[in-house]
Amino acid sequence: MEWYRHEALTEAVGHPLHLAQANCSVSRRGVLRGVHFAQVPPSQAKLVTCVHGAVLDAVVDLRVGSPTFGAVELVRLDDVDRNVVYLAEGLGHAFLSLADGSVVTYLCSEVYRPDREHAVHPADPALGIGWPADVEQNLSEKDAAAPTLARASAAGLLPSYEDCQAWYATLRDRPVVNNCPAG
Repeated sequence: MEWYRHEALTEAVGHPLHLAQANCSVSRRGVLRGVHFAQVPPSQAKLVTCVHGAVLDAVVDLRVGSPTFGAVELVRLDDVDRNVVYLAEGLGHAFLSLADGSVVTYLCSEVYRPDREHAVHPADPALGIGWPADVEQNLSEKDAAAPTLARASAAGLLPSYEDCQAWYATLRDRPVVNNCPAG
C-alpha cells in the first residue's frame, strides 16, 4: 500500500509536508481518541490512515474565526478502501475504532510536545460528531477530562484562523531541498 507520495500531497495542500515523526496506535473496538490539536505555530499537521481494521475518523475545524469553525468531517478509514486523511495545523483530530486491533498510522510535521498539546471532549454535543450509537465508546482518562468546545474557547486554548493562515503562508514559502522542506 502506497499511502504517501511527496509530490501528490504537495500539489493537494499547496506546500510540502515536513516529516518529523511517525506514530502508530492500536485500538480495540469502541476506543474513542481525541479531539486532539496542538498550539499554532507550529502545531502539527498529520497524514493519517488505518492499515488494519477500521476507524471512523473525525476532522474538526477548531480555528476560531474560520468560516467553517466547528464543522466536522467524518471519514471511514479501513484496510479495504485505504483512504487517507490530511489534517492541517489548527484542525482537531479524533477517531472511534470500529474493530478490535485497528491500527492507525500518522505521519506528523512536528514532534509531539505534550506542553503544546490540547484536546476537546470528543462527545461534546456542541461538536455534533455523529459517532455511531451501536459502538460503545471507551475514552482514556485524559480524553474523558478534556474540556468542552466552549470551555476550551473561553480558556484561550483554540487556535485562531488568522494565526493558522499566517502559518500556512510560511509553509508555502519554505525552500525545498531533495523533496524536504528546509528549516
